[in-house]
Amino acid sequence: MEQQTLFGSADTQPLAARLRPQSLEEFAGQTHLLGEGKVLRHLIEADRISSMIFWGPPGVGKTTLARIIANRTRASFIDFSAVTSGIKEIRTVMQRAEDNRRFGDKTIVFVDEIHRFNKAQQDAFLPFVEKGSIILIGATTENPSFEVNGALLSRCKVFVLQALKTEELTALLSRALHDPRGFGKQTVRISHDMLEMIANFANGDARTALSTLEMVVLNGDTDGDTITVSAETLEQCIAKKSLLYDKTGEEHYNLISALHKSMRNSDPDAAVYWLARMLEAGEDPLYVARRVTRFASEDIGLADPRALEIAVAAYQACHFIGMPECSVHLTQAVVYMSMAPKSNALYMAYETAKRDAVSQLAEPVPLVIRNAPTRLMKELDYGKGYQYAHNTADKLTNMQCLPDSLLGKKYYHPTEQGLEAKYKNRLEQIKLWKKQHGTK
Repeated sequence: MEQQTLFGSADTQPLAARLRPQSLEEFAGQTHLLGEGKVLRHLIEADRISSMIFWGPPGVGKTTLARIIANRTRASFIDFSAVTSGIKEIRTVMQRAEDNRRFGDKTIVFVDEIHRFNKAQQDAFLPFVEKGSIILIGATTENPSFEVNGALLSRCKVFVLQALKTEELTALLSRALHDPRGFGKQTVRISHDMLEMIANFANGDARTALSTLEMVVLNGDTDGDTITVSAETLEQCIAKKSLLYDKTGEEHYNLISALHKSMRNSDPDAAVYWLARMLEAGEDPLYVARRVTRFASEDIGLADPRALEIAVAAYQACHFIGMPECSVHLTQAVVYMSMAPKSNALYMAYETAKRDAVSQLAEPVPLVIRNAPTRLMKELDYGKGYQYAHNTADKLTNMQCLPDSLLGKKYYHPTEQGLEAKYKNRLEQIKLWKKQHGTK
């Protein structure tokens, strides 16, 4: 716990600390929140901050945003660490905030890594947030729905911060080369392509990008007042050599395409190779896990429903332990997807239905399956004639569920692959029953 202070000696600070933005104009990324006219920017500029949670991956500006707020607000600002503080420290801070409130002053309490607080510690904030003694700003890399007390979370607005884009990181690195707080007082020769390679390597993390730039500059070739960064120096500092993605991001998409198509072609050896190419090039394992999860339903679906369970489990494992340990979980998932029977019936069903949905957005829901929570709706025949399938012997009814204009339309066409053959047989039985019982 500490009162908000100015930075220490700039000479001894790492580049990322020296270049920490001091205003919204210097802030990189998060234009969906901080662009002109966006709600968070307006709240900060008007000094009308309410309790909020900043949720996002490392290095996207959660703490920086809090410090920008500290520089602009007329409130007392207290910087609080969930790592080093306990109940006793919380109570001390809350008492100070309560004293401020009695004198008509407001207090903003910033809690970094708020997910590290247990329930009792989080509960200690609750009454003070409720009565307005403090404005709480929490920062977390974890989903606040699971890591923040529900009662506390309900009193906070959650702002989701996103990983920085390659072009945003590249611009940040370029600024670091010209800003006097960075390398602006020196002459550094490094190509734009190299800056983009560092940006890709950083994977959306501004702190990693700046730390990597600092490392390559410090290890560059010095000639008088000029520092030259060679490709060899860059490769040594990030230890990725030819595995690095190219500047346009094309190789990124080429590799994920190769992984996807190798799994679709039931080639586990090729799939594992492309997986390794991506992970060793510094790709985010969660990105790969998300793509594998998509594959599980797009290319396998009900041919093997367990594929989706395997993919989601792999994603969770990547989230829990990260690289390099989670590489084996992704390998398990990728091999499973490669060996599983294939069906794109679910993908085709949705794409076909989507075309109809988009072209016929105004189609009314049949009265029989409308919700009728009020008397007026019931008088208008909402829900009239609804048949509850569980009350029938066959658990089936002949009730119309599609709009009139789409009656008889078929979207899901199951294949004979794997377990989907079983679902195909069941669907045929359902259709036969409905035909016999007069379903339109």
